[in-house]
Amino acid sequence: MEKTWKPTVAGVLAIIAGALQVIFGTIFAIGVGFGAGIIGMGWLSAIFAPLIIFGVIAIVGGIYALRRRVWGLALAGSICALIGPWFILGILAIIFVALGKGEFK
Repeated sequence: MEKTWKPTVAGVLAIIAGALQVIFGTIFAIGVGFGAGIIGMGWLSAIFAPLIIFGVIAIVGGIYALRRRVWGLALAGSICALIGPWFILGILAIIFVALGKGEFK
């Protein structure tokens, strides 16, 4: 089957969204942890752990989409890219991964 641009674009979008999730999740976790630590509630920084985890999954899924391997993992990464104000990147990644399903091994 001929390779199209769809999985490549999906992978790039998922990686960008995942990187934003990891960056902002880390910044917020540190900021909230520091601020809340002053009043003895540093555990509040753990609220941002899922954002970081979803970001890592989105990055891994984006890499699999770029390589056109394991369609399910590429789709899972695209779904995880939905979390955050950049959700439009996740929506587009899901659409492009779904449209390029036939190109995955």
